[in-house]
Amino acid sequence: MATVKKLWQNDIFRTAVTLALIPIIIIGFWGALPRALNTDIFPLFVVVSGSMCIPAERCNGNLFSHTFERTLHVGDILIIQGVDAKDLKTNYPDSDIIVFRNPTRATNDPEANIVHRIIDSVEVDGKLYFHTKGDGNGYPNVWPQTPQSRDPWHSVAEDPTSTYDNAISQDYIYGKVVMRIPWIGAIAMQSQKNNMITVILGILTALLIIVEFILPLIKKRKRQNTKTITITNEEPPTQDAKEEQYNSSTEQSQ
Repeated sequence: MATVKKLWQNDIFRTAVTLALIPIIIIGFWGALPRALNTDIFPLFVVVSGSMCIPAERCNGNLFSHTFERTLHVGDILIIQGVDAKDLKTNYPDSDIIVFRNPTRATNDPEANIVHRIIDSVEVDGKLYFHTKGDGNGYPNVWPQTPQSRDPWHSVAEDPTSTYDNAISQDYIYGKVVMRIPWIGAIAMQSQKNNMITVILGILTALLIIVEFILPLIKKRKRQNTKTITITNEEPPTQDAKEEQYNSSTEQSQ
């Protein structure tokens, strides 16, 4: 234990441990979050399509260009949670917003995941199928008005049960949206578009090294310089003080 404490007092060792813990924490977070929220995909989802945006709200993906409405905007980060299909709310316009896979696209296709609101549901042979619609689709008949149309989802030959009457099967639903974080995703998208991800990571790493390594060394050197100045600036005793000290010691000896 004493050896560990001694090592931890070393600035280089402490910085090395901190830098090593960062990827471990990130990997652990990446693996644990889907289990905690019961999803088959990573439950942080960035909105890249404007289908959930209502045009009148200017939700064009620019930072600070929209208000905190109940609809979604390009650049929003969504947190989704896996739920039992029977627990999903279908009472439009207060129904759940869900994330599901387009059955005509492969699982690893970045454009396969869709974010839409449930309009209604139908049960066939014990399985639920959900009609959905983007809040901004079918303008001017947009949410929360009663939809006059719905988004058509077509089944594929590999899985004819993926849809029913243009409704998506419960088997293709990853979860419902439980939280929306505005703007952050837009910053990440702009950074990626301008090849700024590497620059941002480099800046964050440099700041971490400065805070954990360089600043402690500077503070330590300042303390050492202060001690040196304090010792150096001590004035030598005057002649009167020497005589007084001599007389005092003589009287004590007598």
